[in-house]
Amino acid sequence: MTTESIRQTLLLWTVDYWSLDVMTEGTFKAHDIGLRAQKKILSRMATKNIVKTFIDGTTASLLDNVYKLCKLHTGNKKEAEKIIKNIIKIVIKIGVLNKNDQFNKEEQEAAELFKKKFLNTQLSVVSFYEVDFSFDLPYIQKSFAESHDALKAVVRRNLTDKSMNRIDEVFSFFSDANFLETAFKPDSPYKDVMGKIIADINKAMDSGDI
Repeated sequence: MTTESIRQTLLLWTVDYWSLDVMTEGTFKAHDIGLRAQKKILSRMATKNIVKTFIDGTTASLLDNVYKLCKLHTGNKKEAEKIIKNIIKIVIKIGVLNKNDQFNKEEQEAAELFKKKFLNTQLSVVSFYEVDFSFDLPYIQKSFAESHDALKAVVRRNLTDKSMNRIDEVFSFFSDANFLETAFKPDSPYKDVMGKIIADINKAMDSGDI
C-alpha cells in the first residue's frame, strides 16, 4: 500500500459518520451519509499537493501560481495556503454535489449564470493584464461581486454556513482594492507570477478546463 493510499484510508477512519445529521422525520438515510462523508473526506484532503490527485495539468498549475501570488501579497505562507485550501474545498464540494445530482432546476440555472459571470471575470482579468492602462477597478470589483452572488445562489441550499463563509473569504480577498491595484499596475511587483496566471487562464479556457 502506498503512502497516499494509507493517508486516504486513515481519512476514511477519521470521519465520525454518526455525528452527521442525516435523520429526517426519524428515517435513517444511507444516501445522505454517503454524500456528506464524501464531502468531509475530500475536504480534509484539500491541500496544495493532494489537489493534483483531483485536478491535473493547467488547472493545477493555475492554483500553484495563484498560491504564489497570494503569498507575495500577504507575505504570509499560512494565509496563502488557507485561501487555496478554501478554493479547493469549495470546488470539491460542488463537484460532489453535482455528481450526486443535488442541484434542483433553479440551482442549475443559477450555475449557468455563474459560468457566464465568471467567464466575464476571467476575460476581464486577462484583458487588464495584457492591455496597459486598461485596468478599471470598479468594473472588476462589480464583476467579482456578480460572480460571488451567482455562486452563492447555486450552493446556498446545500452547503453549511462554514462553507459559505469560505466562499465569502475567497471573493473578499480577490476583490480587495489594494490587491487588485497592485496586481494590475504596469510596474507591479507581481508581474512575473501574474504573467504565469494569465497564461494558465488562457490555456485552461482554450481546453475547457475552466
